[in-house]
Amino acid sequence: MRLTSPGAVPGFLLPALALAAALAAPGGAAVAQGVALPAAALSKASADVLRLASWVRATYDNRSLPFAVIDKKAAMVHVFDAGGGLRASSPVLLGLARGDDSVPGIGERKMSEIRPNERTTPAGRFVSEPGENLQGEDIVWIDYDAAVSMHRVRANNKAERRLERLATPTPDDNRISYGCVNVPALFYDTYVKPALGNAPGVVYVLPETRPVDAMFGIAHAAP
Repeated sequence: MRLTSPGAVPGFLLPALALAAALAAPGGAAVAQGVALPAAALSKASADVLRLASWVRATYDNRSLPFAVIDKKAAMVHVFDAGGGLRASSPVLLGLARGDDSVPGIGERKMSEIRPNERTTPAGRFVSEPGENLQGEDIVWIDYDAAVSMHRVRANNKAERRLERLATPTPDDNRISYGCVNVPALFYDTYVKPALGNAPGVVYVLPETRPVDAMFGIAHAAP
């Protein structure tokens, strides 16, 4: 269900999420509380992420806007500046169902009407916009028509164990949402909000059921 129109960005912030895991990365850079600094972020980016980012830099596909790449297979988000520099990376939670397309008209339906097999995070290139939900929380719209956004993780339903899912070392248990991308609060406040929460940006969501190159048209365009 779509919440509000894009564009409204209040100053309301949720408390920062402290993840249980603190991982050591090459070069001594620390990855903790969902925030991976640049040196560590590179070690967490898949070949598909690095290839897409190289193509974006070469073609200016981001139109000089900050951008993020969401790797659904790895359940990771990577935030880049307008020049294509990798700023940081973090685990994320994604739609429960695997697949790369949203069900037509899903943005107009009540959440209670959305079946488990319809809870997908769509893949593709999206021009993101800052927005606001019904609780006054600032979010980043990825696909407004499909009601898919990126926002701080909400741990209201303890049975879903969302914080614990983010803290585990594998992506196997990171599928839980209705399609939105759940981000650790500290990472959202530190990287997502400054990059994408105040003005339009670009979000690339890598597919999991089709080739990355074919989806974005980057075959033979980047090393």
